[in-house]
Amino acid sequence: MLQGAPQRDGYRARVLTVTSVNVNGLRAAAKKGFVEWLAGTSADVLCLQEVRAEPEQLPAGVRQPEGWHVVHAPAAAKGRAGVSLYSRREPDRVRIGFGSAEFDGSGRYVEVDLPGVTVASLYLPSGEVGTERQDEKVRFMDEFLAYLKELRERAAADGREVVVCGDWNIAHQPADLKNWRGNQKNSGFLPEERAWLGRVLDEADGGYVDVVRALHPDVEGPYSWWSYRGRAFERDTGWRIDLAVATPGLASKAVKAFVERAASHDERWSDHAPVTVVFGM
Repeated sequence: MLQGAPQRDGYRARVLTVTSVNVNGLRAAAKKGFVEWLAGTSADVLCLQEVRAEPEQLPAGVRQPEGWHVVHAPAAAKGRAGVSLYSRREPDRVRIGFGSAEFDGSGRYVEVDLPGVTVASLYLPSGEVGTERQDEKVRFMDEFLAYLKELRERAAADGREVVVCGDWNIAHQPADLKNWRGNQKNSGFLPEERAWLGRVLDEADGGYVDVVRALHPDVEGPYSWWSYRGRAFERDTGWRIDLAVATPGLASKAVKAFVERAASHDERWSDHAPVTVVFGM
């Protein structure tokens, strides 16, 4: 798949390391440690969500850091959502949005084509039960599942694989959040949301694989989001909602997946932690 791809701009043809993180406001994260983290990451591709800034509002070293090709997809609504995608190699193709009249300007989806693989950054709406935000989430899910199937089929026809990384804002199973009993009526763990994600991961329906869970089938977590309230981080009362969802061919090549959990609460630069997957080609 990626074997034989040109090795330029620091891109490694036989290994693909993809990291995804919801930065909870990139300008704030940049002041708290994101810049230093970025300088030290070994990722080939970095998917960011909840950027909440126009490109011109970002420091130059964050907007267009040396050694990276960057695509920013801010939301039309200022200060909300926003996704970005950084790659060591210049993409062969870039797409912002997934063909939705309602959501293409909402800063929730961007994808790039690299040799043999399409990588996407997703920020699925968080929702809130009993409000328009939950209705918006449902509409997004309905449209997005149809697009995921189309993307998988198009990629297969081109001999390509796909990985969609990001904040999916749904914990699929009880093992994916600490306090699952107390969250069964809350957005993020509603039965209908979990059923939808189950369709994404159904071989006969969406046809994708949850890569982190496939590599860690019998563990609680590993969590990637902890509320800033109380002592959630210290108690590891978290949620696993930041997912790398891949087509089966690519998922089978995943050799390692881990959450880059900060050593302490004070060292966090977001309420989410980076989730990294290494694919050996």
